[in-house]
Amino acid sequence: MKDLDWIFIQLLPSLGFVLALILLSHILKQRRSPTSTIAWLMAVVFLPYIGVPLYILFGGRKMARKMATKRMLAPSSPVRHADQGLEHQLASLVYRGGFPPTRRNRARLLVSGEEAFHDMLRLIERAEYAVYVATYILGRGPTGRLIVETLARKAAQGVNVYLLLDALGSVKINRRFLAPLHQAGGRTAFFMPMFNLPFRGRANLRNHRKMVIVDHKAAIVGGMNLAHQYMGPRADDDRWRDLSMYLAGPAAGQAFEVFRSDWDFAAKEKLVTPLPVAEKEDVTATTVLQFMASGPDVENDALREALMISLFRAHQRVWIVTPYFVPDDFLLESLCMAAQRGVDLRLITPERSNHRLADWAREGYLSQLQDAGARIHFYQPRMLHAKALIIDDSVALVGSANMDMRSLLLNYEIGLCIYSPEIIHQLEDWMQGLMQACRERRAHHSATLTMIEGISRLFAPLL
Repeated sequence: MKDLDWIFIQLLPSLGFVLALILLSHILKQRRSPTSTIAWLMAVVFLPYIGVPLYILFGGRKMARKMATKRMLAPSSPVRHADQGLEHQLASLVYRGGFPPTRRNRARLLVSGEEAFHDMLRLIERAEYAVYVATYILGRGPTGRLIVETLARKAAQGVNVYLLLDALGSVKINRRFLAPLHQAGGRTAFFMPMFNLPFRGRANLRNHRKMVIVDHKAAIVGGMNLAHQYMGPRADDDRWRDLSMYLAGPAAGQAFEVFRSDWDFAAKEKLVTPLPVAEKEDVTATTVLQFMASGPDVENDALREALMISLFRAHQRVWIVTPYFVPDDFLLESLCMAAQRGVDLRLITPERSNHRLADWAREGYLSQLQDAGARIHFYQPRMLHAKALIIDDSVALVGSANMDMRSLLLNYEIGLCIYSPEIIHQLEDWMQGLMQACRERRAHHSATLTMIEGISRLFAPLL
């Protein structure tokens, strides 16, 4: 008993103290925002029995050792139809996670879950030799089952089928649910298993990318997961409002480059599929698109940096749609400075999201943005899960990233930059439709609420 008392009274606290010192050193060496650094320091110092385990599981960011095991993303070869004249608009993309702009594409917005679901099934059914699917969440309900059955049918026809799931987002999916696909010859892999050693950082680095790519020629990308809440065969009043995009052309090859890097890392094998016979370019297709990725497999914080560069160059407007708004300090200041310069800055976000803590944490950021001159629109009918951005009339962005620190500094994300006026105007009309179902946030002058907002911002980086 005395030995056990000595362990609990002296040894464990001493080990905990040493571990805390190591973690404090690691936190200070990480490239974090000041707010994030302070939040983790406070958690480790003042709540060590909670803060230390949480940091071990969730505190890792871009770790050199972990990054070295995944191929860094960059264009593997020059992409045909690159339009060098467009590169100045988002200059950092080409060498920090972005691919050159491509001109010969066709694109179409998918503004409902029913439209996206049926377009996706039709796209998969047309596959001749390969289907690549990556999603954060695969649902176990009718939507998920129909997708697995469709993929299994194509695999049985001899088409190469690859399904990549995030281990946290699709934690409820097991081999039994995927059995039809496996029996037909399809391949599956889980990104970052939750409970494999070493633990450090694995739980925090999630693959949030969502892509369906067929024959390297066409793809659907955006914010919709493959579950009933996001899409399905029939309309549902409870379904979340979301957005994806269908595209055909050389940009689909850029999406495949991202998928291949993710698959090689998760499956621990090289993805090798036969390339299609080169087709004649579609000279009538004129939509200009550019893929970019963000995450631990990209130098620095590519998507966040691209957003900040674009904000500094904005002249007329910045319209943003996001389900969650918890930006880091530097991005928030960039947004505020744009609004203070007279840029028409509008943020469209749900009145109540599916994460109440995120709603609570966002209030201080919304107040600061509103004080700078921005307009905040709360979407009321239901949950709004879409992620989109328009800057002036020259560039738009649709993808998987939320406007929060987790998406922009931690997750593996994908973004599609759009430079064609026709698609940008379609996106503008869609956003105006959202705003008609919104109420504008009213500024408050309560000292108590201001204090609560300030406290909430200290812990926002931990969400």
